[in-house]
Amino acid sequence: MGNRGILHDDENRIVRPWAHKGWVTCLLEFKGIKRPKPFSKGNYSELFFLDEATAFAAGHRPCAYCQRVRHLEFKDAWLRSNVEPEHRASTSMPDIDKVLHAERAISGGGKGTYDAPLAELPQGAIFEHEEIAYLVATDSYLPWSFEGYGTPYRIDPRATVKVLTPRSVVRAFTEGFMPKLHPSATAAAFL
Repeated sequence: MGNRGILHDDENRIVRPWAHKGWVTCLLEFKGIKRPKPFSKGNYSELFFLDEATAFAAGHRPCAYCQRVRHLEFKDAWLRSNVEPEHRASTSMPDIDKVLHAERAISGGGKGTYDAPLAELPQGAIFEHEEIAYLVATDSYLPWSFEGYGTPYRIDPRATVKVLTPRSVVRAFTEGFMPKLHPSATAAAFL
């Protein structure tokens, strides 16, 4: 579940794309905390993602509270792949969030993307090709949908694609950090 702050008004209309730069993913259940119905007055606007790869593509990162271990794993990989060694200890999560925000959002609320050769993308990255979103899998590309990933698809690795996962997160994936995937990704990979 994603959190970008309170995005809705009293009538549950979305009135802003984000309320702060610390976009996180939270566990649906944690330490018995009960949340009122989604989009409750005074509570953050719950955003639901297929899986962690999808949340990363949207520009979110693991929450430091309910996903402490995952958060630290991500932060470590992100720092190793994006920050010079002598500056890693002094780089805070607000510093990382500032970079992520610049990569994921454009003025007016649009989605930040960039073009890259498909062959350069690591497993776990999500990209768009011919108006379809795909997950980079082990030996192929899995089309994304709200229901899960579809049948593996082959695309020429020399193709230039629109990358949906922020550039610094892609570098963290290259460093070995792997997003957790919906079960359909595993099932599709064996078709």
